[in-house]
Amino acid sequence: MPLHMVSFQQISRILDVTDGLGLNREWVEIPLSPESPGLVRKLTNGKLEIVVDADQPFDQWLTSLPAQIQQAHG
Repeated sequence: MPLHMVSFQQISRILDVTDGLGLNREWVEIPLSPESPGLVRKLTNGKLEIVVDADQPFDQWLTSLPAQIQQAHG
């Protein structure tokens, strides 16, 4: 079942991952609307945008997040 909105609990879990990687929360943007496909990218202002995948199960997507963040950082 596709995800229609990112919940507060899901945002907290994403921030747990970014905290574990030593990223400052001020530099992380998480839109409330998931997309298909999801993405992680560095914005022109230097912030990291994390868009949750709407079609992939959240827990499965979350396990791939650290690798996606490392790839976005280059």
